[in-house]
Amino acid sequence: MAQANDKPANDKVTSGGFTKTPGWLDWYTGPTKPRFQLPAGSVDAHCHVFGPGDKFPYAPERKYTPCDASWQQLFALRDHLGFERNVIVQATCHGSDNSAMVDALKNAQGKARGVATVKRSVSDAELQAMHAAGVRGVRFNFVKRLVDFTPKDELMEIAARIAPLGWHVVIYFEAVDLPELWDFFTALPTTVVVDHMGRPDVSKPIDGPEFELFLKFMRQHPNVWSKVSCPERLSTTGPRALGGEQAAYRDVVPFARKVVEEFSDRVLWGTDWPHPNLKDHMPDDGLLVDFIPHIATTAQLQQKLLVDNPMRLYWKD
Repeated sequence: MAQANDKPANDKVTSGGFTKTPGWLDWYTGPTKPRFQLPAGSVDAHCHVFGPGDKFPYAPERKYTPCDASWQQLFALRDHLGFERNVIVQATCHGSDNSAMVDALKNAQGKARGVATVKRSVSDAELQAMHAAGVRGVRFNFVKRLVDFTPKDELMEIAARIAPLGWHVVIYFEAVDLPELWDFFTALPTTVVVDHMGRPDVSKPIDGPEFELFLKFMRQHPNVWSKVSCPERLSTTGPRALGGEQAAYRDVVPFARKVVEEFSDRVLWGTDWPHPNLKDHMPDDGLLVDFIPHIATTAQLQQKLLVDNPMRLYWKD
């Protein structure tokens, strides 16, 4: 089995006079062709674009400066892996300036939708323009190392304003923070999509209290969906399979499989290309696609995860 690129060359350009964060791992240029054949119409439901910085400058308040990663490069990866569509999530390095993401949507020929980051000051006209471009959600980030705190009353006001558009809220948080965020999340007036299963600690038991709380969150609130993405961020065993058909990132498999099987109509999957802020290794995106059949083990589950669910959420209009 092909392995992740353990030592990717740090040679990709950051344009516009910006300098990459020291130690930044660039995305892997030569992903393998997946062995797993994706269902027709599959959607990469979580990916990003960065810059280019000379056209779409990075935000002054950013916590990191990446290498450029254009929509042209993203769509080339889409075609190589066998996806038909993308959902492009606003990157925190661009703050609330959604120009790079919206530009990608406008060049996608209807094959991409977007998730924006907005502030209270966003106008109704700006929301309508983003909707016309293909934006269908907003992202609220609660990972303290990535963003500064936004007051919850401001976020709730934004959620109330986007609800009539049929948009949803994407929430990014870490498992240990779910108890303190529970009341806020359950009060949101929209569909709520959790990034990366709420980042569980996969070294802990799958039936332990931390992951059980996340499952309870989904069981009690049918408006909550989850992305079963980013095993490379969660794994302690890493990308190397032990041989045969065993999965890479094998310690993440039981967690993701549990979510897929119990909530098959409310799960999404994405590459997370170009994989911002990874410290250990840069994954091979082809290897990530080959992870999918280990967590969605039947053709029916794969169809829901990769086609039916993202189409229902992002292309309903």
